[in-house]
Amino acid sequence: MTVIDPGRQTWVPEAEVGDGADEMDDMPLSMRLSIADALTLGNATCGFMAVYFTTTGVLIPHLTGSGDGGMARHSAATAVMLMLLASVFDLFDGLVARKLRSSAMGAELDNLSDLISFGLAPAYFVLVWGMVANDAHQRFSALAAIVVLLAVVLRLARFSCVTLPNGVFQGMPSPFGALTVVSIVLLELPFVPSLLAIVGVAWLMVSRVEYPKPRGWLAVAMLGWIVLSMGLLTAWAFDAPGGELLLETGCALQLVLGAVIPLFATARRVNAFRDHRREARAAAQS
Repeated sequence: MTVIDPGRQTWVPEAEVGDGADEMDDMPLSMRLSIADALTLGNATCGFMAVYFTTTGVLIPHLTGSGDGGMARHSAATAVMLMLLASVFDLFDGLVARKLRSSAMGAELDNLSDLISFGLAPAYFVLVWGMVANDAHQRFSALAAIVVLLAVVLRLARFSCVTLPNGVFQGMPSPFGALTVVSIVLLELPFVPSLLAIVGVAWLMVSRVEYPKPRGWLAVAMLGWIVLSMGLLTAWAFDAPGGELLLETGCALQLVLGAVIPLFATARRVNAFRDHRREARAAAQS
């Protein structure tokens, strides 16, 4: 490969320009991985490992008849905890990118990592649930898994193309949606209500319902909720006294939060609309 010498406008071998170290030094800063990018890659790694534990600890033992409930429970809990850890990486990579520099690849890396951790991993979790649950129907669960995956794909694509007001998401954020989907599975409700709830969450992710962005106190509250959820999963995995009840309570609360949180953004919009009308009336009367 050759490059142009600007001074003489002639072709010269690239090797004469500099060695490998110089080439790295000449690389644009925007193309170098930043700390935020490293966190984003951690997000992708967690999503992949969640698929791994779902396969090796839940699906394969079920297909071979070599596993027991405890092994499946431990692996399922590990897979969900990895999705939770991925959401922690996703939370902090944005915060770090705003405080420090972010590479030009940051947005693309974030979307690709989110697709793995919050699209593929929960969809695969739903698919495996349809294969191992006693009252599940594999074909319908596969369809629900496809709906979840496509909802995340559409949501991430729209997020890249649409500019929204600062401080809000349009549709349920994919990390929150993924955790809500796996919470529905872990609740072990009857198959049909679970299926409808999963499809409902997928619809929320591509809807125009507004969700506040996790910043400030909301980010701290989300981080605390993730840590608490990991504790509940650990208690459930090791069959601690009351662990199953605690997990069911946490999963039910996750569903409630998914339905209630948009009300805050809606209330803020209503209040802003009322304030605007009040100001318009006051201006008209003066």
